[in-house]
Amino acid sequence: MNLDDTDLRLLNLLQDDASMSNQELAERAATSPATALRRVRRLVDEGVIERRVALLDPHALPAGLTALVEVTLDRQGAELLDAFEARAVAEAAVQQCWRVSPGPDFVLVLWVADMPAYQALVQRLFTQDANVRNVKAYFSVKRAKFEPRYALKPA
Repeated sequence: MNLDDTDLRLLNLLQDDASMSNQELAERAATSPATALRRVRRLVDEGVIERRVALLDPHALPAGLTALVEVTLDRQGAELLDAFEARAVAEAAVQQCWRVSPGPDFVLVLWVADMPAYQALVQRLFTQDANVRNVKAYFSVKRAKFEPRYALKPA
């Protein structure tokens, strides 16, 4: 899909605040409300805009642990990679699941309530899977930056 300057302006604005009204979005994007609405609908229909969510401040939530986990499988056949991925993404505690190369097969970002919750997840996701060869977890002590936006430049 080709994205023109208007699409990119709309996407940049929505990445900052997807809750603004169509009128405000159109004004800030320097386009008409009808154009903004039509373009945003097209971007949603074509899958460029995957979904609109609220980003929560982890400091405002009950305490929890964030872990970045490297997972290496013993065998990497397509069906085995797919099977582990399906199990990982089905876990609510898995916020992100990335297949990576080289190195480990997966990198997961987890958020759990506490260490017992982490241990239960380890048991379900890693220990019970005979194909998981190695798991290396890193526990976050500080989130220095979290920015889920893409730096889009005009065409």
